[in-house]
Amino acid sequence: MSILLLDLPPEHHAAGSAFWAGATGRTAEPDADDEKWASLGSFADGWHVEVQRTGEGTPPRWHVDVETDDIPAEVARLEALGATRHADMGSFWQLLDPAGLVFCVVGVQTGDEFDRHAVTWP
Repeated sequence: MSILLLDLPPEHHAAGSAFWAGATGRTAEPDADDEKWASLGSFADGWHVEVQRTGEGTPPRWHVDVETDDIPAEVARLEALGATRHADMGSFWQLLDPAGLVFCVVGVQTGDEFDRHAVTWP
């Protein structure tokens, strides 16, 4: 499972949410428990597109969240493929791909969809 996030600073969050909702033909559903999040829902094969309001000074960017039920094992697997650890965020890891692009390894966030679309690695 993977999640594509649109990281938008506060001054761009509302306009960006509206744009991507329109661009995808989806409704940006606000998260009832966290005002920083809105979901555009699941796309093909379990892909989600989310809109995240980031802190001041964070440039607009894309990043991917890789969902896993074993964060340390997934971080190790991705490091073996060429990723490097960037920041320990407490409950998840922020990594860099070989080109320096930020992505995160997070715990399961999509509930039943995770089981339906997850890849089991040997």
